[in-house]
Amino acid sequence: MKRVTILAVLLITQISNVFAQLPDPGFTVDEHTAVVITDPQNDFLSPDGVTWGVVGKSVIENNTVQNLEELFKVAKEKKITVFVSPHYYYKHDHKWKIEGALEALMHKIGMFDRSHTLNTKGFKNSGADWLKPYKKYIEGDNIVVTNPHKVYGPESNDLALQLRKRGYNKVILAGMSANLCTESHLRELVENGFDVSVVKDATAAAVLPELNGYEAALVNFRMIASHVFTTKEIVEELKK
Repeated sequence: MKRVTILAVLLITQISNVFAQLPDPGFTVDEHTAVVITDPQNDFLSPDGVTWGVVGKSVIENNTVQNLEELFKVAKEKKITVFVSPHYYYKHDHKWKIEGALEALMHKIGMFDRSHTLNTKGFKNSGADWLKPYKKYIEGDNIVVTNPHKVYGPESNDLALQLRKRGYNKVILAGMSANLCTESHLRELVENGFDVSVVKDATAAAVLPELNGYEAALVNFRMIASHVFTTKEIVEELKK
């Protein structure tokens, strides 16, 4: 038993050393850089949201609400374009026959529900609405709100099209939730040839027994993104 324990410790040490030696390609902000924020909505970020019971601890520990506002604020000051990729479910989406575990849960609890595709009846202050502190920024001229994504990634919306049409090939990524929509956006954007960095404390994730979504995302952010920033670091870069 002791020998097994020693071997396990050695293996973990070796893995940690390899991980520490991963190259960091870096990320330089230039005129072709945009900010992308996923799901800055009440159901994730408000204590009244339907997921707060599982994401609230992570949101508070990361100071996610305030850090996202810092990104919105500096982008407005510096006239940097922000693309918001929201998550909405309409009545027809509840008739899906194929669902993953979390899709089934989101539909069951009414997460991001909207009454209709062509009007905003019942939208204001609902779980699908923007978190209140962000509304003054999202109404600004530097904001592009894309079509909604439907599962986790931007494959089902027009984010990549909007970025390409405006001449952006570099993305600073933040938003909710870390191991689902944020990570899925990271993967798809990288696959489409974008240079992507992630702001690790401007996101958060569900933390459940034996299922820590935030820790899982941090590993993949480091392995996939060009660079991983803190909010303080990227705000300083954007101010330059």
